[in-house]
Amino acid sequence: MRTMPGLTLLLRLLLLAACAAWAGAPARAAEPAIPRYWDEKEQLPKPDLSAVARVRFLTTVDFPPFNFLDKEGRLAGFHVELARALCRELDIVTRCQIQALPWDELDAAVAAGQGEALIAGTAITAATRELYAFSRPYLRFPARFAAPKASDMAEPMHAAVSGRRIGVLAGSRHEAMLRRYFPAARPVTYSRLDWLYGDLREGKLDGVFGDGMRLSFWLAGSGAGGCCRFVGGPYLAPEFLGHGLAIAVGRDDAVLAQAFDHALREIGVKGVFAELYLKYFPVGFY
Repeated sequence: MRTMPGLTLLLRLLLLAACAAWAGAPARAAEPAIPRYWDEKEQLPKPDLSAVARVRFLTTVDFPPFNFLDKEGRLAGFHVELARALCRELDIVTRCQIQALPWDELDAAVAAGQGEALIAGTAITAATRELYAFSRPYLRFPARFAAPKASDMAEPMHAAVSGRRIGVLAGSRHEAMLRRYFPAARPVTYSRLDWLYGDLREGKLDGVFGDGMRLSFWLAGSGAGGCCRFVGGPYLAPEFLGHGLAIAVGRDDAVLAQAFDHALREIGVKGVFAELYLKYFPVGFY
């Protein structure tokens, strides 16, 4: 028996909403929600790394706020502090190193044995799985709606956006996602984000749909002028938005990937990950 198209869409929207709730909802609207990817009841074993001489994390310097050079020329960012937190959790601080290289040199460096782990936003695809083993994702990038502060839009968003002018970046994954899962909206496409955000600020749009992280920085910045806010919840759709950020290790180094899974779960449960998230993303995008 074939499923009716309307029912398929409804089920998909319910799944997206469930993913949003699973990622973590704020106790109060004014509080940023912390993404939670780990079941606190799940117990992940801590592999024995005593035979590992060192763990060299490789990253880049051009992906702020994840990795960049600070005013004193030192490597800094969310990824740098996350790597250090993982090393502390695994009791390998004295054997941990973090080095930055140009993006196009990372794969060759790992292949040449110049590093054990990539923490630089390597996409999880069929092709990269041929080269690497991955930890579980530690951060995913949800799609979000934003609207003027006075807007009455609220969940369920598939009904709230019906007939409304929703700005979106032309040709983006978010446009495809908006058209597929929110067909009653009236998409207004833009070739530049500053034009998109500017029209939202000036009240020419009912809302926008896009990358939650980018929107969070804009909403907190002077460009928004305090005009707008997130509405509805975060939407996770791997088929459009990918699987998020994970640590990549050599394909045959599954033990190290398991060690990172253990450490990621532990720093999540202990609140360390939450502290890092709020430090670098004070306007949470979940």
